[in-house]
Amino acid sequence: MIVYRTLAQLHVTLPAALTIGVFDGVHRGHQYLLGKVVERAQALVGVSVALTFDPHPDIILHPERQHRYVCDLDRRIVLIEQLGIDHLVILPFDATFARQTAEQFMAQLCAHVQLRELWVGHDFRLGYRGLGTVELLASLGHELGYTVHPINAELIAGQPVSSTLIRQYLEAGNVVMAQQLLGHPFIIRGLVVHGDHRGRTIGFPTANLQTPPEQLLPANGVYACRVQLPGDATWLPAVTNVGVRPTFGVLNRTVEAHLLDWDGDLYDKTLNLQFVAHLRGEQKFSGIDALVTQIRADAAQSAQLLQADPTETTSMP
Repeated sequence: MIVYRTLAQLHVTLPAALTIGVFDGVHRGHQYLLGKVVERAQALVGVSVALTFDPHPDIILHPERQHRYVCDLDRRIVLIEQLGIDHLVILPFDATFARQTAEQFMAQLCAHVQLRELWVGHDFRLGYRGLGTVELLASLGHELGYTVHPINAELIAGQPVSSTLIRQYLEAGNVVMAQQLLGHPFIIRGLVVHGDHRGRTIGFPTANLQTPPEQLLPANGVYACRVQLPGDATWLPAVTNVGVRPTFGVLNRTVEAHLLDWDGDLYDKTLNLQFVAHLRGEQKFSGIDALVTQIRADAAQSAQLLQADPTETTSMP
């Protein structure tokens, strides 16, 4: 897959099937849509093209919402490539871009791509104030030489798959349901930084992960997880606490992973952390002894769950 950072870099002369979207999480609905684009490109004896945005448009258009993404841009690229897309264009989204009309954007796009089929979600909107509806895009297609193909949302357990719904499950701590809708594990990435070293003093050293402020974290609590170290395809079992550590009176939110049966220096290294199951909510304990007893139980439960979990994990870049 060839990745472009501006539309000006893209010059596709073969017939193209194309889709446009944020694709946050690259969930099962996105996978179906991107799969159709790949399938249609093959039928056209052409190429498949996906256009996405960075940052998420909501960060620019609605800063008051404090938008959090399901997966970062690097993971989005990996997941889209795995689906067989030939060309990925990552368009910088800013206030100037947001003022473009759908007519302006589509005319510019068709100057760089021999667009034959545009595949989008049924509720897709493009351009200034979202005025570029599916109907308008279809009308423009008559002039610009492409057809529009809207698809309905994928349903899982009777619910339409969406990034919004996945965020709601994660914010409730339901990482299992989030994974079902994603079609792949929920993974975050973070730099290991120095904390207060309390975990090591009580016999459970942790990797304190510093994550980007835009990264969505699951609900506060304790999780069975897997950790991938830099340059290693192996995923190691871990138990992870997300929260404010009320037993110690710490108020800032942290992500701390204790790797089971592993010891080493992880400071200043970037780790991938996969959430497998929610074990319990955040608790305040009467003292250190009670906390240590619970951590032992959490570690044992995590090890048991991870051993039985069939989830396949693949290496991340």
